[in-house]
Amino acid sequence: MVSWGAVMDADDTLQHPHPSPLGRAAYDVLVVGAGHAGTEAARAAVALGARTALVTLRDDRIGEMSCNPAIGGLGKGQLAREVDALGGWMGQAIDRTGIQFRLLNASKGFAVQAPRAQADRHLYREEITRRVRKLDGLELVVGAVEELLVDEGRVVGVRLGTGERLEAHAVILTTGTFLAAVMHTGESQSSGGRVDEGSVSGVSRTLRALALPLGRLKTGTPPRLSADSIDFEQLEAQGGDATPTRFSFVADAGAFPALEQVLCHVTYTNERAHAIIRENLHRAPMYAGRIAGVGPRYCPSIEDKVVRFAERERHQLFLEPEGLATDVVYVNGVSTSLPAEVQEEFLRTIDGLARARFLRHGYAVEYDFVEPRALAPTLAVAAVPGLFLAGQINGTSGYEEAAGQGLLAGANAALWATGRPPFVLGRHEAYLGVLVDDLVVSQPTEPYRMFSSRAEHRLRLRHDNADLRLVERGRAIGLVDDERWNVSEARRARLARARDVLARARVDGRPAAERLRRPEVTLDTLGVDFDELAPEDRVTLEADVKYAGYLARQDRAVERLERDGERALPAGFDFLAIQGLRREAAEKLTLLRPHTLGAAGRIAGVNPPDLALLAIHLDRRRRAGTPTER
Repeated sequence: MVSWGAVMDADDTLQHPHPSPLGRAAYDVLVVGAGHAGTEAARAAVALGARTALVTLRDDRIGEMSCNPAIGGLGKGQLAREVDALGGWMGQAIDRTGIQFRLLNASKGFAVQAPRAQADRHLYREEITRRVRKLDGLELVVGAVEELLVDEGRVVGVRLGTGERLEAHAVILTTGTFLAAVMHTGESQSSGGRVDEGSVSGVSRTLRALALPLGRLKTGTPPRLSADSIDFEQLEAQGGDATPTRFSFVADAGAFPALEQVLCHVTYTNERAHAIIRENLHRAPMYAGRIAGVGPRYCPSIEDKVVRFAERERHQLFLEPEGLATDVVYVNGVSTSLPAEVQEEFLRTIDGLARARFLRHGYAVEYDFVEPRALAPTLAVAAVPGLFLAGQINGTSGYEEAAGQGLLAGANAALWATGRPPFVLGRHEAYLGVLVDDLVVSQPTEPYRMFSSRAEHRLRLRHDNADLRLVERGRAIGLVDDERWNVSEARRARLARARDVLARARVDGRPAAERLRRPEVTLDTLGVDFDELAPEDRVTLEADVKYAGYLARQDRAVERLERDGERALPAGFDFLAIQGLRREAAEKLTLLRPHTLGAAGRIAGVNPPDLALLAIHLDRRRRAGTPTER
């Protein structure tokens, strides 16, 4: 069983929680922020029996989609399904409020396919808000957190702007883009992490006082246009799948999809638009030096696209409706912080947008984050007992990344506050494991986003089998309820019966399973009857058969990882004292403090010879009887 001491640099007090020094705390877990990370954290903590409170600046913005009105995508769809498999809300919420469902990379291999759904952003927010308000055991508090309460280096609660003190054994910060946040549009600046909302400055002061490593990052959001001002006849229509893919493994009793399905539309920038952008680069905050934070390289602003890809004559844009009862259209692909008049000028050169009417101009947000090297694999701050972090405060971006971190932080905060062992997923078990492991051995210079290419075991970590991988893990600690467990067990039984049928079946005198391994043969063309299999069962069965050889190879790799890569590096290990270890490697290891030999190997600047030398030193310590556990 994993202990807290095995995953954190801390003394024994972290392994056995004790009451708050301020007296009996009102809560076991206090969650700050009610976005995608905060709501999943609160649900997970309540599921594990923790007395929980959720603090939010505004109770009409719970579960808000601040930017793109969509869930899923490459790498991100897998995360959303894993959150669902562990009892989270995101999958069921998007299934109820999605207005276009598409399986991305459907023509490619199963390992890189991923679901994505356009959401009615207002209904999605209402769905999450409804779930928060009806969750027994959760107290919702509206207020601004101005300070973390600290006693002898341990976080014991928060102080609100009203002066009220809320005490808790564990505090989870899910503050998104609101820490010391500044919004930029051209030369204009204003305080806030989102339009019509404020900024939180006191928390950053506390974090600095706790000597945590803080940095600045930047994100941006595109303009919103009025649908009645767009000439859709000039645009390429893009519909959803005829047979949509659910996100949740637990199906609602009603019809799916639950809502009317809509079209998105595609258009492109042009040379004239690029020329206008280039002529005004000096007015863009990033290029004028008014923003210090770095934006996401994988989702660049339109200004960055024009500069970095100067040879390209056009860039693709997606016009996405934000809901069924609104005429707001989200311009995906035009993240920008140029002055409002420049945004209007260049967008109106684009096909279909000549008469575009702006409902909101694009803007950038610069905000504080904590460098995730300060975290343990539980998403606890290793040096500050009682403090957990999830979401953009950890240097990530994306709703799905935030929800996954929130779920894990909520579970671990509840487990820690109530004296139970931690919950940690390995890289071979889940994209969530990849996400956390990437974070705790990194020093991000840009917001982190999940991609399928980050997962070396992606053949195993498919979106279709997230429940088979994780429901049992979640059930063991209390995250998964009876309904989800029964659905998963029924699916396991169906697949077991189908595998028996396949093992006995022969096609043209040859074993059916052998024939199915051929690339051109699918389960639908195999000629074997599997009456009771649901569409997703068929995907899982076919993928497991086709990838059988590769999966066996990955199993062997995982065994080697567990044997060698999961060897613990002792707390306080003096890397600089190891003779022969390259200076660059020693400095990176000292800065990032990896917890295992495998984690050390994933640090940029640490090479295989460095790992071999570390392994030798671990062996010497073991032979000498020196403790190696953390």
